Formats: sequence, structure tokens, C-alpha cells
Amino acid sequence: MERLRAAGHQVTVINRGSTRPPDGVEHLVVDRDDEGALAAALDARTFDAVVDQVCYTPVQAAIAARAFAGRTRRYVMTSTIEVYDPATAALPVVPSGTPVPEENVDPAAWRASLDLPWHDDAYLEAHYAEGKRQAEAVLARAGGFAFATVRSAHVLGGGARDFTGRLAHYAARITRGEEITVHAKALPTAFIHYEELADLLVWATAADFTGPVNACSDGPLDVHDLAEAVAAQAGRKAVHRTVPAGAEASPFSFDRHYAMSNARAKALGFSFSRTTDWLPGAITEALAVSAAPTD
Repeated sequence: MERLRAAGHQVTVINRGSTRPPDGVEHLVVDRDDEGALAAALDARTFDAVVDQVCYTPVQAAIAARAFAGRTRRYVMTSTIEVYDPATAALPVVPSGTPVPEENVDPAAWRASLDLPWHDDAYLEAHYAEGKRQAEAVLARAGGFAFATVRSAHVLGGGARDFTGRLAHYAARITRGEEITVHAKALPTAFIHYEELADLLVWATAADFTGPVNACSDGPLDVHDLAEAVAAQAGRKAVHRTVPAGAEASPFSFDRHYAMSNARAKALGFSFSRTTDWLPGAITEALAVSAAPTD
């Protein structure tokens, strides 16, 4: 948002009002799930492009497709690496060590079921990856605009602004000398810095490609790599404990392979950093969060 505004674009933000945009940005307060209210709020507005960062279900996608058909030439949805998680769907097998390409999940061919209980928070949380896959599918077949979907890797950086708290989890536990639970054969995953993701979304907004594109920095890391990097900056030693097969482990410890390829984005002209370029700064921020006093 701020990058687009700084580049001279007129920007409109649509949300339910919980977060106010910066000065100079038009703000429409409306619930996207209320189709009538959304259409009324949009009124006669048209847009060069729409960037949808909070589309989680095919129902939301269908409402958006109807609301923005004829209002925009381009629709960019923020999606997720989780669409490739083989634990959440029957997907083509990609050998371990081979980055997963976009064609492993084809939104134009994926089945969408709008009659599932997507309105139920517990169901949605349990089916996050499938919700994203089906949202992509609906928008890919909508036909009212050119559609692109940015499948983001695990986002790090930002310190207290990282609402997931996953990197702070490592910082806090390692600083306190507590165990990091890991899988016996933990596999690497892909990451991206939040500022790099913002840059890529701005790029995707102005581009003309369609379909999915993966967004991840060069250089996947496994849970041991990440824990050791945090421990080195904290001046501590990472203590690992292996969990039994099938048990839950720490965030970013994966017993299955779905680290993404970023080759398509590169071929289209985007240049990625290396994870190791920005990880020290993200760890510094996470350590500061873990050291901050709590009420």
C-alpha cells in the first residue's frame, strides 16, 4: 500500500475498519462477506488493479469475482506455500530436494465447493490450505479480469509486527535454554522477508502475467538451520528434542517436502534476495521482542 502510494498511484483500501490506512489513501469500510454492502461501497469506482490480501475461501472469491467484474483489468490474490502441502490434498509427488513448481497446483483445474461450511471458523482453520486452493480456483475461472496469484513462502521479519510469532518462538525458547522440538528427518522450507514480499506484490500488480507465481527468497532452510542462526545471534546453544513420528514439532519443522521453486518469478523478471541476506536482521528483531517486558 505505502509503496504504491509512494510511486504516485491512487490507492483505495477496503476493510472492516479495524486498521486505518495512512494519509492519502481512500478508505472504504465494509465487510467483504456482505456482497450487497460491498457493491454499494464500491459504487461506480473502477480500478487498474485489485490486490486481495485476505481471501481465504471460495465463497469470498466468488463474491469478489462478481463485485469486481468490469471494475478492474487485473486481480492479484495473495496465496500461500501451504497450497503445496501434501498432507492437505492428493498432489503430484515432488522428490525431496526438488523445489515445487507452480503447476503442481493448477487453479484453473482445481475443484471448488462453495457449499462447504466455510463460514465456520473452526472448519476454515482446519482447511486453510484447501480454502486458498479453492479461492484461487474460483478467481482463475471468473473471467471478468486477468487473474494472478502470488503464493507466498513463510514470511519473516518485522519484529512485533509479525503477528504469527513463529520466529519470536525460537528467539524466546533458545534465549531461555528451552528445547526446540524437531522431526527426526526435518526437511527444508522456503522463506521470504515481508518487505521483499511487498516489493513482489507491487511488481505483480503492474505486470501482465497470469496464473500462479511462487514468492520465496533463494536458499531454503530447515529447522536446524534456523535454530542455529538464532542461537548464534543470541549467544546461546540450541537444544533440540526429536518428536515421535506423526507428533507435532516446532514451527518450520516439516516431515514432508513442499519447499517452493521461484524460477517462474525470476523468468518473468523479478530478482530475489538470499534468505541469509536478511535473516540476521529478522532474528535481531525477534530477539528484541522476546526480551521485551510483558504486562
